[in-house]
Amino acid sequence: MVSLTKPAASRLHAVSRSVLLTGFDPFGGHALNPSWLLAQNLHGSRVAGHRLVAAQLPTVFGHSLVMLRALVRQHRPSLVICLGLAGESRAISIERVAINVDDARITDNAGYQPIDEPVVEGAPAAYFSSLPIKAMRAAINAKGIPAEISQTAGTFVCNHVFFGLMHLLATDPSLQAVRGGFVHVPPLSEREGTGLPLAQLVEGIRTGIHTALTADTDIREEGGSLS
Repeated sequence: MVSLTKPAASRLHAVSRSVLLTGFDPFGGHALNPSWLLAQNLHGSRVAGHRLVAAQLPTVFGHSLVMLRALVRQHRPSLVICLGLAGESRAISIERVAINVDDARITDNAGYQPIDEPVVEGAPAAYFSSLPIKAMRAAINAKGIPAEISQTAGTFVCNHVFFGLMHLLATDPSLQAVRGGFVHVPPLSEREGTGLPLAQLVEGIRTGIHTALTADTDIREEGGSLS
């Protein structure tokens, strides 16, 4: 049985009253990555007394984690949420588990395609998100916006960043009060014909951030996706 590690996150000792929200650049033939457009739309706004800071990560193994670690240490936020595109999704997908493997179906934006390699050598097999994922899903759904729990973030750069984030929060004592996790977003319906409108995605992510900042514990309810 795989042992999953969950970083500690004391809500009494938040590092700073800011939220780091990241998105990716376009990849795999997409002209636009809605994860970055969403982050840009929320940059500079305030949610539950916290300032949102957006940053773009490259869709590149290794370099994306170097940038993310530097951003976390620079801003020392209370909360880190990384966003990524799930091209086949029709809902906001809040990820539960990050796994310690890079196994790419396509090359990243630097032309690299790792197969069966660890994200972090010698690290645990997996980490749980420290976000209140079911409370976030319930709050987003209550706004009439489709949201689900996803059991896997895949094995491409999204999972690479998710695992690297959770490992950083688990192993840096100065960051163990920080909550973190990953959320996949669908395509923009305005551009792809399927997915969700930008306005709904912005409102959904804002609602999820508010819930993550204000819910000390997650709720218990049935359900999730099989993905």
